[in-house]
Amino acid sequence: MAIVYKGDTNIENVPSIKAKALRINLNSQIYGTFAEIGAGQETVRHFFRSGGASGTIAKAMSAYDKDFSDAIYGIEQDRRYVTEARLKKMLTHEMKLLNTRISRDKHPDKMFFCFANTVATIDFAKKYKGHGWMGIKYQTDPTQDYNEIILHVRFHENDAKLQQETLGIMGVNLIHGAFYKYNNPKNLLKYLYDHIDKDKIEIDTINFSGPQFDDVDNRLMSLQLLKNGMTEAVIFGPDGNNILPARLLYKKNILALRGSFRPVTKVNMDMYQKSYDIFIRENKVDVDKTVVLFEITLSNLRAEGEIDEQDFMDRAQLLGSLGQTVMISNFKEYYRLVEYFSNYSKERMALTMGVNNLVDIFDEKYYRHVSGGILEAFGKLFYRDLKVYLYPMKRKETGELVNSNNIKVHPRMKELYKFFKYNGKMVDIFDFDNDILQIFSRTVLRMIASNEEGWEDMLPDGVAEIIKEKHLFGYLQQNELIEKE
Repeated sequence: MAIVYKGDTNIENVPSIKAKALRINLNSQIYGTFAEIGAGQETVRHFFRSGGASGTIAKAMSAYDKDFSDAIYGIEQDRRYVTEARLKKMLTHEMKLLNTRISRDKHPDKMFFCFANTVATIDFAKKYKGHGWMGIKYQTDPTQDYNEIILHVRFHENDAKLQQETLGIMGVNLIHGAFYKYNNPKNLLKYLYDHIDKDKIEIDTINFSGPQFDDVDNRLMSLQLLKNGMTEAVIFGPDGNNILPARLLYKKNILALRGSFRPVTKVNMDMYQKSYDIFIRENKVDVDKTVVLFEITLSNLRAEGEIDEQDFMDRAQLLGSLGQTVMISNFKEYYRLVEYFSNYSKERMALTMGVNNLVDIFDEKYYRHVSGGILEAFGKLFYRDLKVYLYPMKRKETGELVNSNNIKVHPRMKELYKFFKYNGKMVDIFDFDNDILQIFSRTVLRMIASNEEGWEDMLPDGVAEIIKEKHLFGYLQQNELIEKE
């Protein structure tokens, strides 16, 4: 009864949107409801126009008026309509109606589905580009439970009609992919952009759930969004589920720590705790509205030109075990990271970094692609309400402690460095743990791989146990090494 997966379509033979809709319509097993609010019925019209829709579409509706929408789906606590909670209510409500009104005894072979979206397109003044939630709740076998694919999009086009058309195309791609590409979620993601330029619409959050996706890790799906150029940053919580950046960061005080975290060490956690203690004492920081992010850049995940997904999962698992929220970004330069945060919040922000990272910020080679060079980049970085918390480094050769007072930058950058240092943008972390300054992730990684003793003491409580249990970062138990020999 289940749909058979036929493999991937060659990129040169991508079926048209009409062909995709028609394929769904001609499958006598697929039957369901379309509920679209906020941007018109942009997806379902493709199915009506392609032909053969009478056997597929149970109902198409658009509860466009807010009062009418509330009467059907209920009132949200935050009184908002373009939210994940609203989308899930729509999917649940419409699927319940479908199951109530259509007899399973009469239609034992039907695979029910409900497609829904709730969207706000660009405003009249063109100051707000718009965004939306889209999802499908569906079966791939009439005897199985329902699966869900839910995603959030941000529009980049400057015309409401164009946004609506793009949304409709992506909706068809989602429905077609859900039924015919579910066995390969990574490729399903790629097919969402069939006949759509990636600069028109951005997918910044996606979550898969249900029996067909029991083995899907949504953190890896986040990583695919970045790899495919569908977004520039993704965030997920300690539970492994993706978090909508706007929901987490909106009007928040943000403290970000960039690193490889391979693996996370006591130094990383000391940097976090000491900088957090400083940050929440700032007069413009509300502790109840503060978000902490452990950020890893895409370049940090690359190994020999490719992203090592297992390595990514290892790092994510350890940070999650410590209760941390993780951000993966495509922002090699810090100013781009700060610009991204500024899309969601104008409140005070802070970056925590070590000495080497600060030295890199003042290296001109990283700004050759910027028209205004390093001055333009620094203007974007420090124009906002931002501070840098600097964690010291101890020189191995001399034992000298390096902080903002004796850090060495390129001679051409000295005056620029002094300007920002004495302008109150940089704050030294003084109450650091002096006993752990010689701990480096690369040292721990080498010791794990070579089965040396003592690396456990360099990591936060509980992390070494997870590494051993899950055999992360090449860890092998002693008896396994003996067997290999």
